[in-house]
Amino acid sequence: MVKILSLMGLLMGMFFAQLSLVTAAVTWPLEPNIKAKSWVLLDARSGHILAKHEENKRLAPASMTKLMTLYLAFEAATQGTLDLDERVNVSKKAWKIGGSTMFLEPRMHPTVREVIHGISTLSGNDAAIVMAEHMAGSTDEFVRLMNAKALQLGMKNSHFMNPTGFPEDNHFSSAMDMATLGVAIWRSFPEFFKIFSEKSYTFDGRKQWNRNKLLWSLPEAKGLKTGHTEDAGYCLTSAVEKGNMRLVSSLFGANSDKSRHEQSKVLLKYGMRQFVTMQPRDKKIKRKIDIFEGKSDSVWLKPEKPIWITVPKGSERKVAFKLDYTSPQRAPIRKGQVIGSIQAILHTEKEDIVLQTVPMLAQQDVERASWFGRKVDALKLWWRSQ
Repeated sequence: MVKILSLMGLLMGMFFAQLSLVTAAVTWPLEPNIKAKSWVLLDARSGHILAKHEENKRLAPASMTKLMTLYLAFEAATQGTLDLDERVNVSKKAWKIGGSTMFLEPRMHPTVREVIHGISTLSGNDAAIVMAEHMAGSTDEFVRLMNAKALQLGMKNSHFMNPTGFPEDNHFSSAMDMATLGVAIWRSFPEFFKIFSEKSYTFDGRKQWNRNKLLWSLPEAKGLKTGHTEDAGYCLTSAVEKGNMRLVSSLFGANSDKSRHEQSKVLLKYGMRQFVTMQPRDKKIKRKIDIFEGKSDSVWLKPEKPIWITVPKGSERKVAFKLDYTSPQRAPIRKGQVIGSIQAILHTEKEDIVLQTVPMLAQQDVERASWFGRKVDALKLWWRSQ
């Protein structure tokens, strides 16, 4: 009997311990102490900011500028206006640019594909100039395209003066903007994104290594781009993939090559260890609402786009989904019509955090009812308001 009572007590203790874990408030993980001028960590799928410091501060981006040069090249190739196998000319300007290069010379006629590798893997300033001149006719015109695209992508703290990242007055970006650009490349050009994992590239018999050392020291690393000048310090925009999680970090102003990699690794590991990215099941977010004065009494709503959310590990069950729409809804309703929105809300110990707000779309047409049907529904609405 004593043993039975002891066992029951143990089971009850385990039950209440589990209950306390379920009902405990969520605590946001403490951010790591990163040694750099500015930095940010984003999830590319959900768009959530997981950690940040001076993320909007305008600083010299150095060769991370080449991410925008590559974005424009990837976009043009995807749209069919840039042929990857087309051969390009090497101007004297590109040949004499200096800094990191893929050792292009005017006698050479590399393909667009080779130049892309030269920009992404070798950080070739000559390759960036060649690409700019080939795509836009001049670097000045290409820079105009760079700045227009930055505005389109919401990069509010960026302005480019060249396609290479060479120090120049009024050439700046921010950790948030560079991370945003990295996310945009990953989302829009997944096939091209693979190139950032390339550890080396050989051109004209000369093998050169990628400067991003995370590709060797962090198994989940997928890229992206290093940068360094005396003014900028050591910079790195990085990406990792683990399960559903796609993290992009950008770090400006580390004091050494070793530090930028170590600090970026700390930031990325913090994200992978402390958070989880998930996509809620359809049944949690699909909703049916009443429709009045229609041939159908209801309509199903679904999100306009897939919902991804990133939350601290252990808080997955603390996320609730709230539908917000104007009621009553009256026919006619058209399939694809926006009817309100759904919010993903995380309950924490301090506040409720709105993680995502996504428009909801009607899944079918609802035609207007007959005169009699509309009058019946009008009476229902009147009675409900009393």
